[in-house]
Amino acid sequence: MKTTKKHYTLRPCTNRPNCVSSQSLDTTHYIKPIRFPGSPADAWVVLKFSLLALPRTRIVKETGWYLHAEARSLFFGFIDDIEFLMDVKSGTIHLRSGARIGYSDLGVNRKRIEQIRGAFGS
Repeated sequence: MKTTKKHYTLRPCTNRPNCVSSQSLDTTHYIKPIRFPGSPADAWVVLKFSLLALPRTRIVKETGWYLHAEARSLFFGFIDDIEFLMDVKSGTIHLRSGARIGYSDLGVNRKRIEQIRGAFGS
């Protein structure tokens, strides 16, 4: 997570098609952030519950409204990094999911985020 005085951003995606981010400026990597109604604390609980329900996924860092998790692939044990950053004022959770190595992820990271989004009913 990169921090400036007033703005927080997630790590950018590389030029490879194995990453999605709600903060990306290009259509290949862009994915909509998660919007949530209600309290940020409740949304954070839903996020963590849906994330930990995914197989071979664990939270490695949580600081305030930032969360970093890792997901391992079943056969080769490749690691994908998954990040979330909540913007409380706008009721939005920004996200990034990307493979550490390799070129293509065959859409796995986008599918993972859409599965988590489903826990929010959207």
